[in-house]
Amino acid sequence: MLVYTLGTFDLLHVGHLALLEYCKTLGGSLAVGVASDRVVSSYKLNVPVIPLEERMEMLNALSCVDIVRPYYELEYVTGCKALNADIFVVGEDWGTKPHNIAVESYLKTAGKEIRQVLYDPRTSSTRIKQTVNDQTSNLINAQLESRGAKDWPLHPLNSRPA
Repeated sequence: MLVYTLGTFDLLHVGHLALLEYCKTLGGSLAVGVASDRVVSSYKLNVPVIPLEERMEMLNALSCVDIVRPYYELEYVTGCKALNADIFVVGEDWGTKPHNIAVESYLKTAGKEIRQVLYDPRTSSTRIKQTVNDQTSNLINAQLESRGAKDWPLHPLNSRPA
């Protein structure tokens, strides 16, 4: 039995690990699809911090992962077919986008299963990036203030005053 899941897996963290370990419990082999920068930029403002090849290398190093493959389009039927996936695991934000409906239809017709899982509440790549951004901003502001530049505060890029 082969389980297939996918994601960006940028800044690999315990939430990713929990997902992958859960997926491994569902079947004998675990395949992981990793979104290319182009795919990510089609639905997020920023591309990943870690290059695709390095994200794939980190996933390959995990004992729970058997197969790692990139994907270059927001289309999942090809990966499910190529791997002959028995179970396709998706996150809680799955939704009814056209590419999601297409793979759901394929899986149903092929007698395969789709499982939706909740994200691990402990952390997320977005939360990690925000923490780094906030800490960097605080450090720069502190350095500016120590040099007497109190009237020139630096704001994080995503929270500049209008």
